[in-house]
Amino acid sequence: MGQLLLFIVVALVVATIVFGVTVLLSGSDPGLTPVEPDGRAVPLPGDRPLGEEDISRTRFDTVWRGYRMAQVDQALQRAAYDIGYKGELIGVLEAEVAALRAGRTDEADALRRAREAALAPAAAVPPVPEPAIIPMEPSADDSATNGDSAGGSSTNGDSAGGSSAKEQEPVEKR
Repeated sequence: MGQLLLFIVVALVVATIVFGVTVLLSGSDPGLTPVEPDGRAVPLPGDRPLGEEDISRTRFDTVWRGYRMAQVDQALQRAAYDIGYKGELIGVLEAEVAALRAGRTDEADALRRAREAALAPAAAVPPVPEPAIIPMEPSADDSATNGDSAGGSSTNGDSAGGSSAKEQEPVEKR
């Protein structure tokens, strides 16, 4: 019986090696082909703190070997951020309670105001776009129209070898 089992194991090992070499030499294995997303993904919300229902409703596109890695990574990063944010908020609330229990009302009020300011929705204050400031170097045409010459004199009262203050100001691009 032992010899029969040994014979079967050896035969399987030899067959596996022959099959592997055949596949490698023939090149007929196409490998993993990209699969199109199935379109059933439900991402985590990005405009508010996460809740239990958000996590349970989250779905990812499935592919041949599991889920889309980029979607899973993004969801994990968002969940980790939200857990960290809530951990910090719990720490602030605990500090506020400790200050109230110790009778330090001024400190508790400062912590409460800071907490309420942090919890205020970002939509209440629209972000102000920063204008792009691009410094412009004067061209040869600008030098001629401003009265600058190669000697460094200026017509607007600048005396010591340079360009005017108007040329030094950055220009806003709109």
